[in-house]
Amino acid sequence: MGNEGKEDQILIRVQKSRKENWKKLCKEKNLTLTDLLTASVENRILDNERRQVLAFIEKQDNVFIKIETNINQVAKIVNGQKFISESELKNFTAKLSEITKLKKQQNQIFKKIYEMLAK
Repeated sequence: MGNEGKEDQILIRVQKSRKENWKKLCKEKNLTLTDLLTASVENRILDNERRQVLAFIEKQDNVFIKIETNINQVAKIVNGQKFISESELKNFTAKLSEITKLKKQQNQIFKKIYEMLAK
């Protein structure tokens, strides 16, 4: 009953100190030894690392939401005043261009991360 889904066993010999190090690592990462070894052998990202990556992506997305909110606030101020100086407009446009460039880079990185997570 406890072996549902498990098809076979593999016995390996390792130094006791190495096994203890692996168990310590598993405890730190909240993993089973089987999960650690399987992910290592199959060159996959670990579940806890996957969660950390997804949390990072969510955090990055929140940063851009804040930036977009600030852009909307600037637009409302300008619309209310019906004026923006030439230098303020150039500065604002430069920042928008930089944000656009960073967003494109972020999206490329996220695409690579999602491809890794899918493995």
